[in-house]
Amino acid sequence: MTPSETQAIVTLSLLAAFVDGEKHERERAEIKRIAEGLSQTDGLNLPTLYQDVLMKRVSLPSVAAQLQSTEAKQLAYEMAVCVCDADGAQSQAERMFLTDVRTSLGLDASATQFSNQAEEIAAAGAVAGASAGAVVAAAPVPAVAAVAAGASPLTPDSAELDKSILNAAILNGALELLPETLSTMAIIPLQMKLVYRIGKAHGYELDSGHVKDFIATVGVGLTSQYLEQAGRKLLGGLLGKVGGGLLRGVGKQAVSSGMSFATTYALGHVAKRYYAGGRTLSTQMLKDAFSGVVQEGQGLQSRYLPAIQEKARTLDAGKVLSLVRGA
Repeated sequence: MTPSETQAIVTLSLLAAFVDGEKHERERAEIKRIAEGLSQTDGLNLPTLYQDVLMKRVSLPSVAAQLQSTEAKQLAYEMAVCVCDADGAQSQAERMFLTDVRTSLGLDASATQFSNQAEEIAAAGAVAGASAGAVVAAAPVPAVAAVAAGASPLTPDSAELDKSILNAAILNGALELLPETLSTMAIIPLQMKLVYRIGKAHGYELDSGHVKDFIATVGVGLTSQYLEQAGRKLLGGLLGKVGGGLLRGVGKQAVSSGMSFATTYALGHVAKRYYAGGRTLSTQMLKDAFSGVVQEGQGLQSRYLPAIQEKARTLDAGKVLSLVRGA
């Protein structure tokens, strides 16, 4: 792809991120941080693109006009779909936007098959609902469902939980190395399911809204996380390159920062600490704990890189949905 096509794809992704107009200020700040961070390493003026999108100085037709190759158009559409699905099922505004994107790019109806797959992954990431009588925790602790009345928190096998957290981190690290957009999108639902399983192991029945609240409280944005993962792949030349491109960038972590391994590792261990302690950590304590464990995860990533690479070699796009369904 040409530099202008890469810039157009990033711009379209930012348009998709804000199309529903309901992004929390915290998520907006994360997207801005990502734009600034990626521009420092890849030479694109992403902070300006971010401002152009927020100020509505760019339009879908102008962005679409910069995309010439069929491959670039398809990748742009796929990224827009995944951005819209990153935080759950598409809103009406997002569905209308994606229809306009498909029309503007001149893609045929077969493009909707990808959208349906992405929607299925987003739906598969939803966890079981909390019981009708669940009690919601008071602020500033994130809203999560309490244990059933009269029950006591369980005490699961700590070593087994640690093993499941590490395995989840290795899997998500492997997905980060794959070039397909759906592989990148699968990371978030798998993180949500990990938090859900940890809560359930301690006797808490959580629904997807509560899990999202927990993840957001520790400082992880769903849309912004996808943008950062996919943006690094795109700007590193890995995203969208199937076949010969698979694992082409494994040896250089500039393409794949290992962020998914560290983030998943930290989410799992902070969730374990939070639910094991009866959900007594404050919002700031959760943020501080997460920040510290992310650094720990980043330090461990190089040790587990061979396992991540080996896991990536066993995966392909066809296995992504089954992974999310069966997690």
